[in-house]
Amino acid sequence: GFGARWNGRLGANQTIKDNAMKNQSRLEILAFTDPVCTWCWGSDPVLRKLETWYGDAVSIRYVMGGLVEDIRAFHDRVNGIGGDPERSNQQIAQHWLEASERHGMPVRTAGFRLFSAEAVSTYPQNIAFKAAELTNPALAAPYLRRLREASAAEARETGRQTVLIELASELGLDLAAFIGHLQDGSAERAFREDLETTRRYGVRGFPTFAFCHGESETLLRGYQSFPAMQAVIGMLSDGKLQGQAPQATPENLLAFIRTYGRVAPVELSTTFDLNSADVEKMLTEAARTGLVRRVDAGNGYFWELASSPVCDAESGVCTL
Repeated sequence: GFGARWNGRLGANQTIKDNAMKNQSRLEILAFTDPVCTWCWGSDPVLRKLETWYGDAVSIRYVMGGLVEDIRAFHDRVNGIGGDPERSNQQIAQHWLEASERHGMPVRTAGFRLFSAEAVSTYPQNIAFKAAELTNPALAAPYLRRLREASAAEARETGRQTVLIELASELGLDLAAFIGHLQDGSAERAFREDLETTRRYGVRGFPTFAFCHGESETLLRGYQSFPAMQAVIGMLSDGKLQGQAPQATPENLLAFIRTYGRVAPVELSTTFDLNSADVEKMLTEAARTGLVRRVDAGNGYFWELASSPVCDAESGVCTL
């Protein structure tokens, strides 16, 4: 599956668990999504909890559903979104802010400009994900995450190809290959295949999750809680796939940050079943000793490992 894995960083019992998991049939989750869907952004804490608790027993495969083909012809009556691109930006920003108050992932509304006269669709973001996947499957999920962060928490104009290429560069994707897939039609063809899969499953809204285990499938529509997903996994696997909660220690919180690179507080409190005050206390202590730093983002913030002034030979980047 795509996405970061723990690789036994949580100690001996984690390694035992991983070995046990290898002997069980895996469960695949098809996550039907769009890089700029706010409730998909809000689902990241639950998906990261799944990856952490179940390890390699559960894999997540992202299927691009193409939320907005053309904002000028788009109509979301419930949230009053659609029509004029610039007016839609204000409505979308307000909708995302309201959603953020419920799902807890950060959103930046200052300077928010997802759509413009030149960028009227979310298809470019979907196609860019497929280009990343074709270029380096291991970096596909991290690229999707960067797209979400840039769109939701940084108010970047991710509908522009220049921004999509900058984000690919940040992650260390092979830019010649990435741009090649954007230009030769291969990424768009892969996206059209995803659209066909989306139609075949009867998916009309995002997020939607298809749980596939052997011959059995279950479809859950909309934002889902971890207990709901856990119940479906247990049912489909006849109770064989049981998630294992990691211990809520400062070391394990740091290992989680090391695995994912940048995390919102709600992702830590969700994964480790902690209240936000406990997460804050542990990481403020880690920040004091220079292990992590806080990065403000819109109405919230992220935690990431504190970088030292070193040069990375692999990426060719020197950081301050």
